[in-house]
Amino acid sequence: MSKYWFKPKRYGYGATPSSWEGWLITIFFILVIMSRAIKLQNNQLRFVVELVLIITVLIIVSKYKTEGGWKWRWGKTNQKRP
Repeated sequence: MSKYWFKPKRYGYGATPSSWEGWLITIFFILVIMSRAIKLQNNQLRFVVELVLIITVLIIVSKYKTEGGWKWRWGKTNQKRP
């Protein structure tokens, strides 16, 4: 069984880092985006394309490494939708 790096958000859809590996990939993601923004400030189209690709990779990794998967959450686990 693999260790999960993210935990599901309590409200809404998505996940947050819950281990050092999750925080590491999140910080790495931010640094990559910042460096690409600086390097490609004169080529906005290429930056947008790279941004979409990098975000897609982050979403795939975080969905795979999230305990319980991604789904819409309303807060309490035993609470039904309004």
